[in-house]
Amino acid sequence: MNEETTPMSGRKQVNDIVIKFVGDSGDGIQLSGNIFADTLAHIGLDMATFPDFPAEVRAPRNTTFGVSGFQIHFSNKKVLTPGDEYDVLVCFNPASLKVNLKNVKQGGIIIVDSSNFTPRSLETAGYTSNPLEDNSLDNYIVLQIPASEMSISINSDLDKKSAERTKNMYILGVLYNMFGFELKPAINYINNKFKNTSQLINANLKSLEEGYKFSETLKNFPKFYLAKCELIPGKYRDIQGNVATAWGLMAAAEKAGLHLFIGSYPITPATEILVELSKHRELGVKTFQAEDEIAGITSAIGASFAGALAATTTSGPGLSLKVEAMGLAVMTELPIVIVDVQRAGPSTGMPTKSEQADLYMSMFGRNGEAPIPIIAASSSVDCFFAAFEAAKIALEHMTPVILLSDGYIGLGSSVFRIPKMADLPEIRPPFADPNVKYYPYERDDEWYVRKWAIPGTPGLQHRVGGLEKSDIYGEVTTDAKNHEKMVINREEKIKRIAHKWPLQRITGPEDADLLVVSWGGTKGQVEGAIQNLTTKGYRISHTHFRYINPLPLNTHEILKSGKKVIVCELNRGQFANILRMNYQDIEFHQYNKVQGQPFTVRELENAFTELLNS
Repeated sequence: MNEETTPMSGRKQVNDIVIKFVGDSGDGIQLSGNIFADTLAHIGLDMATFPDFPAEVRAPRNTTFGVSGFQIHFSNKKVLTPGDEYDVLVCFNPASLKVNLKNVKQGGIIIVDSSNFTPRSLETAGYTSNPLEDNSLDNYIVLQIPASEMSISINSDLDKKSAERTKNMYILGVLYNMFGFELKPAINYINNKFKNTSQLINANLKSLEEGYKFSETLKNFPKFYLAKCELIPGKYRDIQGNVATAWGLMAAAEKAGLHLFIGSYPITPATEILVELSKHRELGVKTFQAEDEIAGITSAIGASFAGALAATTTSGPGLSLKVEAMGLAVMTELPIVIVDVQRAGPSTGMPTKSEQADLYMSMFGRNGEAPIPIIAASSSVDCFFAAFEAAKIALEHMTPVILLSDGYIGLGSSVFRIPKMADLPEIRPPFADPNVKYYPYERDDEWYVRKWAIPGTPGLQHRVGGLEKSDIYGEVTTDAKNHEKMVINREEKIKRIAHKWPLQRITGPEDADLLVVSWGGTKGQVEGAIQNLTTKGYRISHTHFRYINPLPLNTHEILKSGKKVIVCELNRGQFANILRMNYQDIEFHQYNKVQGQPFTVRELENAFTELLNS
C-alpha cells in the first residue's frame, strides 16, 4: 500500500491495494470478489484476481482445509500479479483468519465478522483463545463488524439462513466506503445477478447500504483514495480467463466466416468455457455437453470434418482421455482447438489448484509420430488472444492445436480492453475449389497444408480416418515408404508454422548476468520479480515463451544471450527438459514449484539473487 498526498478530505491516497476475502464456501466469497472486481473495472483501475477455493462443494464449516478465498490486487498503475501479501484481509470465520494471517502485511487491516467468532468455531479452527481478545493481533488494524447479526436484523422479513447469507454484501458496503467507491456498480451487479428474485435483490441491497452506513460509526475507520488509471480510449470490462477463451474462439469463428462448435465434458477448472459459449447461440455457436471426454473431442473432429471451427475443452485428466482422438485429428489433418486449463495432478490430483504439469502430455502424449502445435496463454486477458491465434493456426494449417491455460489465469480475471473485430487479423481457411481436380493430401509448396473439402460438395468426395493414406491421393495403404513420407510431411507442416510465429523477444539487457525463462501463466510474477531486482542494480533479462511447439526460430540465439539461464515453471522442469533436448550446449538452471499455487514475487526474487550470487 504505497501512500502519497491526501487528495480528498480524510482519505489517504494510495497507488495500489491487495485485498483478500476469505471464509467458508457458503459465505459468498467468490461472489463478493467478483462484484468488487466488476466495480474496479467500471471505475478505471487495473487489477488481477486470484480465486482460491476447496474442491468440495461444501467443505465442513469453519475448517482450515475448507477455506475459500478471492484475492484482488488493484492499482492506478499496471498490475502484474494478484500480490504476495495483503493490505486488507476480510475474514468471515476464525479458520479463514488462521490460514491467511501469515500473509497480512504488518500494520495491515483485518476485517472480521465478529458474529462468527464463537467458542465452538474457535475450537473447530484450532484456536485455544480468541484472537480478537488475546492481543495476538496488536500489530494490525482490526475492525470487528458483526455482519451476520446485523444482516439478520435488517432483513427480519426473511428466514434467518437467507438473511445471514447477505452478510457478504454488508462487508462489501464497509469496503466501498473505505475506498471511496460509489455503490452504483455493485447495485447494478446485484440487480442483474438476482433479477428473477426481487426478495433477494432487496435483501442484498439493504445489507450493502447498511454496511456502508455502519462503517461511518466505526472509530478511526481508515479511508483511502486511488486515482483512476490513464487508460487508452476504448470499451473495458472485467473478464475471467475462461470467458476470454470463449470470446477468442467466437471472434475467430466470425473472422473465418464459420460456425463455432464446441464438444466438451464438464471438468474443473475448464467448465466455464463451455458455459459461456452456451449463452451465444445467436452468434452461431453450437455447444454439445458430451457424456465423456472422448465423445467431446470426437464430436469436435466430426464438426471440423463438416466445416466448422471446432473446439474441445478440458483439464489434465480429460486430456489423458482425449489422447487417442488427438492422434486421429493429426492423421486426418483436421483443424480443432484443444483447450487444456491445467490443474494439479496426477490423476484427480487437486482439482481447484493450478499447475503447469501437462506440458509433457501436450508434447508427447500420443502414439506414433503425431506433432501438434502448442500455444500457452500468459494471463486472463491473453486467453482471448491466445484462443484466437490457436484457432487461426488450426484453420489455416489444417491441424489440431493445443491451447494451454491453467486454473490460475482461467479462473482469475483482469481488466480487458475489448478489441474491435476490424483490428483482429484475417483468418483464411484453405478451402478446396470444387472447380479444380481435388486430391485429399495434395499440399501447397510453402506450408505443406492440404485443402479442406466440405462433405456434400460435388467433386470433393474423399476419405478420412485413422488408417494411413497415400500421399496426394488419399487411399488407404500400408506401403512402408509412403507411410514414412506422410509422417515426414505431417512433421514438416508443423515445423513450418515457426515461420508464422513472431521472433522470441528479450526484456532487459541483451548481455544480462541472468536470463529468466518463463512460459504460460507465470509471466506476471516473473516480470514483477525482475522489475524489483532491476531497480536494485541487478542485470537481469527476461524472455517469456508463448509458442511452445514449434519453438520460435531465434530461440537458440535468445537463450545464448544470458551468462546464466534459469527456467521458472509450476512443475518439476518439463519445459527446461524440452529446451535441453533442443539446445544441448546451454546449461539450464531451474526454479520449480508444485504446491497448487502460483509463484510469489518474493520467492522468485530470492531464487534469482541466490543464483546470481553463487
